[in-house]
Amino acid sequence: MKVYRCRVCGEVYIGEEKPGSCPFCGAHQDYFVLARQWQLLKAESLSDVTKENLKKALDLEIDNTNFYKAVSEKSKNTYVKSMFKGLSKVEREHASAICKHLRIEKPDSNVGADKAVESDEENVKESNRREKRAVAFYGQAINQAPEPEIKEFFKALSEIESDHITLSEQGI
Repeated sequence: MKVYRCRVCGEVYIGEEKPGSCPFCGAHQDYFVLARQWQLLKAESLSDVTKENLKKALDLEIDNTNFYKAVSEKSKNTYVKSMFKGLSKVEREHASAICKHLRIEKPDSNVGADKAVESDEENVKESNRREKRAVAFYGQAINQAPEPEIKEFFKALSEIESDHITLSEQGI
């Protein structure tokens, strides 16, 4: 058995091999290292543009967390409930990781929860729209970040959100 850590969220995974993706934040296998080699992706001194983009990312992730949680509670379909419960947990983990970079406590917010509707189909469409917005934002943030560690962090989030687009496009 080996002990691995995710370079995106810092969570621990114990197993013979790295997981295909982080069970906590969804980061791809490439972002796992042996625990003894792990360091949180953070820059000692963040640029103003990076701080601003991290704050925008935090707002985006909290909004998505709350929307997905509300959908998981509203849906009657077991698959849809499960999918959105999982997405909510992943987005919450992203928000926590962003707070680590900003060195702040995660704010308490219900923003986004009121956007869930009764229709599973409409909620899946909204999920797809949200994930595409996130990928576009993270693409811009990658290009604007001067810190290599933060570029990598935004790249990982973009990859994860792209996976969510694929999931939403599979339908229900």
